[in-house]
Amino acid sequence: MIKAPHSEKGQLTPALLVLFVILIIAGVWIWKRLSPDTQDYLVDQTVPMAAIGIVTVLLLFIPINALRRRRAKSKERTRLLALFERATGQEKRLDLAFALLENNDYRIDGLDSALPALRELFVTTLQRALGDKQHRIRGMAASHLGALQDRSVILLLVKALEDDHAYVRSCAALGLGRLRATEARERLKTAMEHDWDQTVRSRAREALERLRE
Repeated sequence: MIKAPHSEKGQLTPALLVLFVILIIAGVWIWKRLSPDTQDYLVDQTVPMAAIGIVTVLLLFIPINALRRRRAKSKERTRLLALFERATGQEKRLDLAFALLENNDYRIDGLDSALPALRELFVTTLQRALGDKQHRIRGMAASHLGALQDRSVILLLVKALEDDHAYVRSCAALGLGRLRATEARERLKTAMEHDWDQTVRSRAREALERLRE
């Protein structure tokens, strides 16, 4: 009984194919019985109208699709915000905080109520997640901290440019770039020119390019 719908679907596809072929044959049969003048008229009128129709559909589809995506992101943001506000465990809150900013394209629009809590969480993680195995969490906290557009954390991110782990240093450079922290220009230049890790150098260069925008 469970496989019955699949079987019916499989039988329906050939039926649609046969109907499509019949329609094509009927269309060709009708076309051949039209006069040359009628054929020319239809071609002259139909082709431009079809082109206009296709362009119109595309022009409508693009903004409608963009609107649907914005609504989906807004709905997901609301859901994540509610989960973040209810969460109590540090690890769970951190995961939700990362997901929240990523869903929001690393922007703070619509996150005003959560910004203080997000800042405190990321700062605490960057300062206290000092274990060797926690460098990725520390790095993510640094990069997401920059997305909050809170310039009071610039000194903390500059300090993170000296972290023992290259991943943390590269994320700190990314965070400073997101903040467009002109105060860190010289430190970013130093990282770009002298850091032994290529990713750190690349992130520092990208951050400096953002400062020029």
